[in-house]
Amino acid sequence: MRTRENASAYTDSKRIESTKILASLKIPLACFLAVYVLSATAAAASSEQQKNAGAITEIRAVLHAQQDAWNRGDIDGFMSGYARSGSTTFVSEDALRRGWETVRARYLKKYSDRAKMGRLTFSDLEITPISPDAAVVLGRWKLRRAHDRPRGRFTLIFRKTTDGWRIVHDHTSAAAPTQ
Repeated sequence: MRTRENASAYTDSKRIESTKILASLKIPLACFLAVYVLSATAAAASSEQQKNAGAITEIRAVLHAQQDAWNRGDIDGFMSGYARSGSTTFVSEDALRRGWETVRARYLKKYSDRAKMGRLTFSDLEITPISPDAAVVLGRWKLRRAHDRPRGRFTLIFRKTTDGWRIVHDHTSAAAPTQ
């Protein structure tokens, strides 16, 4: 009988010992797992931020190139910021225009000479990526011309195309003229 009691006591003491060891490992193991999960989450977030930063930089470059082309009097250069597609849309002056060629024709007609084009400035840009291949851009535009200073706001939807980031939808509004 004693041997069985001794064996049982020995087994019980080993169980208690292993329970103590496991209990002492719970906190470090939980800390390790928490740090691991947080690190993985931070790495994924950092990767997403880097992708967003790249998209934002590329979109800013498109807008900067458009501004520069406009200020050189180069409507075709300005239009290179738009997707060359029949589905590209432009909304302004209570009119909806569809297609790259239609948008281009509107710009060529409305801004037929350098005096009408003036000097363009984009400002207050807010670029928000909404997926890996799409972003929304809010901003202000101003023209400085000899006799007036038209201005307004725009909302652009950019898509990443085979040609890079391009505008697929442009909704531009003009502010009321100042007196």
